[in-house]
Amino acid sequence: MALSCFRVCGRCGFSLGSRGFATAGNSAPKRRQPADDRPIFQYVSEHRKPREKVFVWGFSCTGALGIPSFVVPDSGRKKPRRYQLTPYRLDTEQKISSAACGYGFTLLASNTKDLTKVWGMGLNKDSQLGFQSSQRDRSKSYEYVLEPSPVSLPLAYPQKTRVLQVSCGRAHSLVLTDSEGVFSLGNNVYGQCGRKIVEDEVYSGSHLVHKIEGFDSRVIQVACGQDHSLFLTETGSVYACGWGADGQTGLGHHEKTALPVPVGGDLAGVKIQQVSTYGDCSLAVSTDGHLFGWGNSEYLQFASVTEATQLSSPRLLPLEGVGKVIKAACGGTQVAILNDEGEVFVWGYGILGKGPNLSESEIPEKMPAMLFGRSEFNPTVKVSHICCGLTNFAAITNRGELFVWGKNVRGCLGIGKQDDQYFPWRVTVPGHVVDVACGVDHMVALVKSII
Repeated sequence: MALSCFRVCGRCGFSLGSRGFATAGNSAPKRRQPADDRPIFQYVSEHRKPREKVFVWGFSCTGALGIPSFVVPDSGRKKPRRYQLTPYRLDTEQKISSAACGYGFTLLASNTKDLTKVWGMGLNKDSQLGFQSSQRDRSKSYEYVLEPSPVSLPLAYPQKTRVLQVSCGRAHSLVLTDSEGVFSLGNNVYGQCGRKIVEDEVYSGSHLVHKIEGFDSRVIQVACGQDHSLFLTETGSVYACGWGADGQTGLGHHEKTALPVPVGGDLAGVKIQQVSTYGDCSLAVSTDGHLFGWGNSEYLQFASVTEATQLSSPRLLPLEGVGKVIKAACGGTQVAILNDEGEVFVWGYGILGKGPNLSESEIPEKMPAMLFGRSEFNPTVKVSHICCGLTNFAAITNRGELFVWGKNVRGCLGIGKQDDQYFPWRVTVPGHVVDVACGVDHMVALVKSII
């Protein structure tokens, strides 16, 4: 809520202080009285533009929240803060435009032309945050990064290239640029970084940042699964690499794939506008609003097209009554889609958001709009963005309000307690939420705020 300051007429005995707060006094300076002799109210928000802020919450011990004092207290009388149960503003002056949460680590990116474009924090044992030089020994890299630290990229034109998006998996990261393609960092034991697999490769302390090649056109979106990667090109083609044991690469087999390969199946000849993955399940949304899926189906994700627990090639999902799909979100055991009417549908296994009695569904369950704040007083409220972590959901409305539900692993929901949440619950964030990233046990929100 915006703080407000005000001034009232001299007869009230108050005047504005030097900091803009009301201060009491025995006499007031002479001033021109309003014609109608009524108080004049002036709000900070009328003159102060909202600024981009980053809020974090959840499990802090890995450093993924970027708050050093949570992990290493700055006073002997303080204890480490293992869990941050409500949104906490990250002290950063950069204009962050993209965020991603991995398994115990976080990436932040700015799309400006500044030399530093990506920052990492948290677990770095596989160099998923790049080589983070130790202050004691420059030849060694930190395995835990406690505050946002620059991630070095081998850019040919660092002052011209912009970073558009970041994505994080279990122990690898992808960075998408506007003109220099995609870069990968971290663990490549399954080929998830889009490069040749090297037996017994040591990832700790690695300087390697790989530029991924082999696409038919410019990549416009990247998505990290647990140990695989998806790439969407501007022609609407999908490429995949990495671990395929559950069919999550969609390449028709269950083997590792080291280099990006076009995904076929029912995607052949279809123009895709968005891809999603986080665990071992993958989704794609076409430009005409259809949904395709492949990968793990142990939790009924693709029960509409198969009785098997794995689907190694993309299938068109015959979903009825969901309208035109514009966005999909894929977690570890659960799925969510958003249609062009701002309606959300969920299915799979876990806490799906319609109460404790619904723990699994093989067909899309529509979430009542009232759970996201629609009422007779706010009839135009609708969901504009959805996201999934491993066991939790998040949704942003057209009013910039953030709602979460699901397993509250280590306080990752940010609702002020560690209890699981069976219905969407609004997260108290001081500002307009623009984007959100869900992880295993922490979350990050990008917010336009005046505070």
